[in-house]
Amino acid sequence: MDGPRSPAGPGVCSAATTDHTLDHARFAPSGGNRQGWKVIVVRDPGTKRALADLSGIAAKRYTAQAKNGENPWNTIDPPRVDTATIERTPAPPHLTESIAKAPVVLVIGVDLKVVASTDQELKRVGVVSGGSIYPFAWNVLMAARHEGFGGTITTLAVAQEAKIQELLGLPTHVAVCAVMPLGRPVRRVTKLKRKPVGEFAMRERWGGPPLAG
Repeated sequence: MDGPRSPAGPGVCSAATTDHTLDHARFAPSGGNRQGWKVIVVRDPGTKRALADLSGIAAKRYTAQAKNGENPWNTIDPPRVDTATIERTPAPPHLTESIAKAPVVLVIGVDLKVVASTDQELKRVGVVSGGSIYPFAWNVLMAARHEGFGGTITTLAVAQEAKIQELLGLPTHVAVCAVMPLGRPVRRVTKLKRKPVGEFAMRERWGGPPLAG
């Protein structure tokens, strides 16, 4: 999820607050209880700026495809926008600047040496590994909310994973999963648009009657 749900504004997010947040989040489930998550806590303005700029590279393609009526970055349909169009598309500030301006940014990774990636031999992008890291990332958001802070799971920077690994000194077997800005919420999100259950749940098999009521 790459746009802030509850935009991170300025505000002190102390080391103690961050520690409390992660202390609560660490009880998330993971495959085999191997707890492969790794977190880099970033406060340095230059590093945050670099992470924001790396997010901006993928944000250009995301925005160009969205303007063209496409589902950005999906692995099934090739992009219909050309490279030149992507390059001249500006990265929207709301997709990058919360990273640069947040008081603290968590870069969340997972040690692939301890993750059972059971879909690794399938001819599609892997998704199973996410089950061992994104419950933890969600727990971080919930724990941060308890501490009075808001944040968002952003993934645009992950397209530049090698550069993030170099920037932060991460070993190559630690995959970057999210860049998470945290700060005092500028506003509270009170209304969310979601599809009704009948649009995504069906009985017994694909194409079966919708589950409703």
